[in-house]
Amino acid sequence: MTDVTTDILIVGAGPAGLAAARAASSSPHRPRITIVDENQGPGGQIWRRSVPRWAADLVERAPSLNMELLSETTVAYRAADGYLVATRGHEHPAPVRLRAGSIILATGARELFLPFPGWTLPNVMGAGGLQAMAKSGLAVAGKRIVIAGSGPLLLAVADYLHRHGAEIPAIIEQAPAAAIRRFGMSLIRHPSKLVQGALLKASLRSIAYWTDSWILRANAGRGSAVKSVLVHRGERFSRGPVELECEYVACGFGLVPNTHLAAALGCRVSEGRVVVDELQRTSDATIYAVGESVGIGGVETAVAEGAVAGFAAAGAKTAAIRARSGVVSARRFAARLEETFALRAEVLGLAEEDTIFCRCEDVSCSAVREHGTWREAKLQTRCGMGPCQGRVCGAIARHVLGFDPVDPRPPVYPVPVTVLAGDQA
Repeated sequence: MTDVTTDILIVGAGPAGLAAARAASSSPHRPRITIVDENQGPGGQIWRRSVPRWAADLVERAPSLNMELLSETTVAYRAADGYLVATRGHEHPAPVRLRAGSIILATGARELFLPFPGWTLPNVMGAGGLQAMAKSGLAVAGKRIVIAGSGPLLLAVADYLHRHGAEIPAIIEQAPAAAIRRFGMSLIRHPSKLVQGALLKASLRSIAYWTDSWILRANAGRGSAVKSVLVHRGERFSRGPVELECEYVACGFGLVPNTHLAAALGCRVSEGRVVVDELQRTSDATIYAVGESVGIGGVETAVAEGAVAGFAAAGAKTAAIRARSGVVSARRFAARLEETFALRAEVLGLAEEDTIFCRCEDVSCSAVREHGTWREAKLQTRCGMGPCQGRVCGAIARHVLGFDPVDPRPPVYPVPVTVLAGDQA
């Protein structure tokens, strides 16, 4: 087992983690900084190795900055002796023990899925997931793809797929048209975002954008893969549901903070977010949390919070306080986004009694609804006990049933028995 001792350990090499590393490395104390990330390179889910120039420079200069990046490394749990136990490598994971004076959690977010009849059919995917597969080589040119759910991610995914040759019959957004218009008008206070929005709208001008709309059902064709979706188009359309033929469905209802590691390390989590103070410190004074794990806020928020935590962890409290102003401004914008794309009751209630709720354990919605708490549902149905460890159905339980699914058990991710055995040796 490899041992790594460092002053500042940053978990996650996305925008927040890299911003934290940049801030910490600027300290005159020259702390030892170790960044771990489960991917093959820096960038996280949002940048995916196409990092901006400042981040690329940071990674290139890492040795001179007393910094190390451990890729394909996933933190699994904290051992009894205080070390964090991680695995490195995807094919043949090797154990790594990490000890740090301070820890910065930049664990990001995952997509929120909501169940509806047919949501488990082959080729019904998360919006960001389908985009990631396309970036990794999935051929989408000429494919008919319906994009549905809620939030700005739908537009970004549509733009990427459209530019790579996909045929998109409609972007289906559940938020009301009036709310989206108000949000669009508010962008006048954010010129850069206004320009981004205008360019995005121009690139998608040939694609229908249906507000007040949502998928009612996905229908299977030959080989059980999705062949069409039935769409509710809002009250102003009196002709009833519309059926759209498709080969893929990219469906996402926003993002969910990744809090499992923070909770497993004893940090306070409330309403699905890691609780932090003005310097991004969690309930454990040696652990900081930044970016989407403390609430969905986008890249600008993540970078601003990463800077605050990086300075604070390196002992540069004055610089951390100065950087705080960027967080306040970014979080205000994030709050408007959250209000605009708030999920409506009709979307939360689409699942029928026999609709699958937990995909890993094949548990139906009716089986989960029989229980009053997340813990009861897990004990009686095994909901949340499959390979994803409740990352999909746990978020559904929070939004649809009002359960509190924070119930971490080590390890946070599945690890080989040899890793566990090595830790006990």
